[in-house]
Amino acid sequence: MEEDESTKTQAGRDHVGSLTRGLAVMEILAAHPAGLTLTEMAEKAGLTRAGARRFLLTLVASGYAVQDGRKFQLTPRLIATARTWISGQTLWAYGEQFMRELSNRLNESCSAAVLADEDVVYVARVAGQRILSVALHVGTRLPAICTAMGRVLLSGLSQVEVERFLARARIEARTPKTITDRKQLGQEIAQIRDKGYATMDEELEIGLRSIAVPIRDRSGTIVAAINVSTQSARFSVSGMEQELLPHLRAAAAAIEDYFVVH
Repeated sequence: MEEDESTKTQAGRDHVGSLTRGLAVMEILAAHPAGLTLTEMAEKAGLTRAGARRFLLTLVASGYAVQDGRKFQLTPRLIATARTWISGQTLWAYGEQFMRELSNRLNESCSAAVLADEDVVYVARVAGQRILSVALHVGTRLPAICTAMGRVLLSGLSQVEVERFLARARIEARTPKTITDRKQLGQEIAQIRDKGYATMDEELEIGLRSIAVPIRDRSGTIVAAINVSTQSARFSVSGMEQELLPHLRAAAAAIEDYFVVH
């Protein structure tokens, strides 16, 4: 008992409260990409205006945030920091070999992503030989709602969580084909949950199609998604399902073996 109390006392002495509050401020900014005013941040973080101002100006001075008029927003520097962390993750060091084999076999690009707020963040990518106009790399963020991997990841949420996500998400038409009706999106995600994969037909960019499947941990929870992206001139949606999906599922199964041995 004395040892436990001593450990707690030491942990309390080592805890830097200001760092914890600063990280909370950063997380709040990350959840509001359009930016927040000083007053809004103080309210959301439970800080005084003076306290919120110090944290925000510190983030600006260190390059992690920028002030635009009355609003404060995060800068890409945080993405660069996350990219460094992501690139060292053991799962993707293990999984990239299977993604590379898949990309080489199909001569198409293969990517992996995780869900972050309203976006997907690319955690691994093997580019194919065919050129796509959209520039993608580890650390890239794209709207979850109009990407195949994003919809696969959303299908791993409960129905209540999906409804909450759709209620708050910013939904914009990236192309004339982008689904923007929230009810229709909810139905689409439910169908993906049932069939276990998602296809995307030029909703992100005209000329780009993709198909994605989930990566599950040993408990069956969806922790990531992988996709194959291709030019619409090369594959129809049904063509992707017939020719690409079996190979994609095999690669996902190989990556999931990581959780069996770790």
